[in-house]
Amino acid sequence: MSQSPLRLVLFSAAIVSAAGCGKSEQQQKPPPPEVGVVTAQATSVPLVQELVGRLSSVRSADVRARVAGVLQKRVYTEGSDVKEGQVLFQIDPAPLQATLNAQLANLASAQATYTNARVAAERARSVGAKGLLSKSDVDNANAAERTAAATVKQAQANVESAKINLGYANVTAPISGRAGQQQVTEGALVGQGEATLLTRIDQIDPLYVNFSQAVGTLDAVRRSAASGSVQLFEQNKAKIDLLLPDGSAYPESGTLDFSDTAVDAATGAVTLRGIVPNSHHALLPGMYVSVHLTLGELKHAWLVPQLAVQRDNAGPYVLVVGQDGKVAQKRISADTLRGTDWIATGGLTDGDQIIVSGLQKAKVDAPAKASPWQPAPAKDSSAANAAGAAASGK
Repeated sequence: MSQSPLRLVLFSAAIVSAAGCGKSEQQQKPPPPEVGVVTAQATSVPLVQELVGRLSSVRSADVRARVAGVLQKRVYTEGSDVKEGQVLFQIDPAPLQATLNAQLANLASAQATYTNARVAAERARSVGAKGLLSKSDVDNANAAERTAAATVKQAQANVESAKINLGYANVTAPISGRAGQQQVTEGALVGQGEATLLTRIDQIDPLYVNFSQAVGTLDAVRRSAASGSVQLFEQNKAKIDLLLPDGSAYPESGTLDFSDTAVDAATGAVTLRGIVPNSHHALLPGMYVSVHLTLGELKHAWLVPQLAVQRDNAGPYVLVVGQDGKVAQKRISADTLRGTDWIATGGLTDGDQIIVSGLQKAKVDAPAKASPWQPAPAKDSSAANAAGAAASGK
């Protein structure tokens, strides 16, 4: 009986000690890490190809001297816009005018000869009809009339040719566009033996953008369209956006204008061409630009923040928080970057909680606490520049 109270005290102490150990273990176990997540939701995404292109004129024309002569004057301003038919150069018209006057005189002489021959032929026919003139003399008179008539026509053609050459003394623009630099100075003899190049005119509104696409990429797009995962636009509805050499976006969009039917054997690519408006003449022929070609739409794709996508030897993957609260790895198909997002075409399910922030703390098969991820606000570049300038001054 005397040992019962002692046993009771020892038993109570053991219970208290066990409870204390359990509480200590509970306090030492860390809570699950908190991670920022976005919810995967499939949507239609534009199918954009990023390429490099070069601009060229829609129409170009060489302005050449079409008659021989001395260049007297340049009428236009170099680098300015000109209209079709506008006078650009003047060639000395005096020799051409003299040639025209000579041809006019030849025409007058031929007409006078024809008039005399016609009168003589009419007289011969009249006398011949009375039997007072031989048939051969009548035939000779008729032949002389016909020859004189042909000579008149030839003289008229020579006059027209002289008038045309005189008109070429004023060299006009064959098309509307921007006239380039003068190639020949005043006082030079032009058009002697060949049509001398005087300047060049380029039509720069709109402009062509020429680029090429690997045939393998085009085949992949066509296969995707055949499977129904991609909806392709018609050729004249495929949209083209340009990035200028300084990285800024060109404000006007163009369309795909031409697609070659053959593959270049040297490059294994297909030549494509777009047409882009250039109303403000900000673009110039010969410029290299970045081309964003929107061929169609991906019907079922996910936009995944770039921060969430990781890669290893097996390819890209993301970490997600499952319905059981544990982290899992998912392999995805992500080959195209649009802005700050990867376009994923497979490997995800709508509703997946994709981890964007806290990836260092997340472990596969370990619990994690998911909270909505908020992208960091963009820094004010002007404020940052001002701060940098102040720091430099200090």
